[in-house]
Amino acid sequence: MAVVKNIGPIPQIGYGTWNRDGQAAYDGVKAALEIGYRHIDTAEGYNNEEFVGKAIVDSGIARRDIFLATKVSPESFAPGQIMSHVEVSLEKLQTPQVDMLYLHYPAIDDEYDIEDYMAQFAEVYDKGLTKNLAVSNFTIRHMQRAKELLGERQLVTNQVEIHPFMQNKPIVEYCKSLGVPMTAYSPLARGAVSGDSTLQEIAKTQDASAAQIALAFLMQEGHVVIPSAGSYERIKENFDAKDINLSDADMMKIRAFEKNMRLVDGPWCPKWDV
Repeated sequence: MAVVKNIGPIPQIGYGTWNRDGQAAYDGVKAALEIGYRHIDTAEGYNNEEFVGKAIVDSGIARRDIFLATKVSPESFAPGQIMSHVEVSLEKLQTPQVDMLYLHYPAIDDEYDIEDYMAQFAEVYDKGLTKNLAVSNFTIRHMQRAKELLGERQLVTNQVEIHPFMQNKPIVEYCKSLGVPMTAYSPLARGAVSGDSTLQEIAKTQDASAAQIALAFLMQEGHVVIPSAGSYERIKENFDAKDINLSDADMMKIRAFEKNMRLVDGPWCPKWDV
């Protein structure tokens, strides 16, 4: 069994808790930690931080052995607000510090000044409330400003939608040029990968599932993945994708799946790079 690689400080496969409410978030995190995940991803906007925090405590695994990430919602970016929102998140998560703190989106419709909310974000880091800074759903325009404004402070990842049907090349390539790796959310295209015949064919040769092939592809591309699942069996199946090695030919086949099938595109989103 392969050991989970790190991409920078981040374990390459994590357990995502989006859309896991209350008990489902608690049960999922407990199961994931038991299976061997050590990267847990949550957010202020998921409304489940207290359940994630309780599951971590109840797991009996030392907090220092878990890479815990949460996100500040863009609605919390008003002047002077980010610090207090992070403190509430830390209280819910039962920890004095997270391993990685994201800005969940750029400010909606640029409602808040990026110079201000980036300064607030830097202040949270400087105060020691997070070990690492990261962003999510940041476009090329926002990444440029974020890097300028953070100065010596490093962004360790940009978390965006990436899956075989939407490989998000413009922002992936730009972040690569900056030395910022990507974290892929919705890496299974919300289940759509499971019905793909080519992925199923590749899966047969690996004694794997189509979902595992999709995750293995993203990891071989150098991305961090944070699949979400409810059942113990599916959480374990996702984790075991780390043991799969795809051939160059299989990688080329999957790269050709690109169809710009974006699943996340609401009024809260920035204007995406195309």
